[in-house]
Amino acid sequence: MAITVVGSVALDTVETPFGKIEMGLGGAASHFSSSSSFFTKINLVGVVGSDFPQEHIEFFKSRDIDVEGLEIIEGGKSFFWAGRYDHDLNVAHTLDTQLNVFETFEPKLPDSYKSPNILFLANIHPNLQLHVAECAGKPGFIATDTMNLWIENEREALGRVIAITNLLTINEGEARLITKEYNLVKAAKKIQDMGPETVVIKRGEYGCLLFHGDKIFNAPAYPLENIFDPTGAGDSFAGGMMGYLDHCGEINYENLKTAVICGSAMASYQVEKFSNERIREINKEDIRRRFEEFEHLGSFETMRI
Repeated sequence: MAITVVGSVALDTVETPFGKIEMGLGGAASHFSSSSSFFTKINLVGVVGSDFPQEHIEFFKSRDIDVEGLEIIEGGKSFFWAGRYDHDLNVAHTLDTQLNVFETFEPKLPDSYKSPNILFLANIHPNLQLHVAECAGKPGFIATDTMNLWIENEREALGRVIAITNLLTINEGEARLITKEYNLVKAAKKIQDMGPETVVIKRGEYGCLLFHGDKIFNAPAYPLENIFDPTGAGDSFAGGMMGYLDHCGEINYENLKTAVICGSAMASYQVEKFSNERIREINKEDIRRRFEEFEHLGSFETMRI
């Protein structure tokens, strides 16, 4: 059992009404891997500069995240993002983006990373996602994430990626943008027609919708009193979901339903502190406990009428 993930590994400076972190661990692949590593082994493909702190690499190793595929460019600077959230934590205000070594990123997969059970194509340029898929041997399952930038500017290349994807994770705004459908049920069906049997539409504080074939599951978000930093929540969600699926060994509707709750549990921990500080603190028992709390959220007696 193993997941190969390809995406950004970055350093983030983030400020919210509740505090600030400077040069924290960021990037889609980082957050995905941190979350998913509770459930299965992770092979991480990314690129950083020589300024990337060794403590982050040691953290990856401590979580059974294989870093043979993490390229370190000597003399280079790591991808850097700075952002601010006001009281509406659904909206990120970008203050600075420096692609640095990520601008010329050419993913290289070690032989041991090829033909994984699951290949997760995190949010990178669709042409890079296609390149990785072509070099990855024969993955058992391909899951993909994307963003509005690629939908608006790289629709043709993104369409080719979606066509080979088994599961697409996408937020509700992106689902509407790519399909021109406001209704999310109609949007999901259109995306399924493009290739993926399974579509997961993330809805932030309102949870997510899972579409698998003709089946639909509505998963709640965990109601939190304190949210410090929403950065990486979607990636942690994807990590928890895909990690659980790989742990199960079989991808079917029932396991998918459980997987999205696992993803929601991981995302709920992600936002409780800055960067992945909260994810570093928790253990499997914490995850089980929060999963049980999710079960209680949707539990009710049968109606008698």
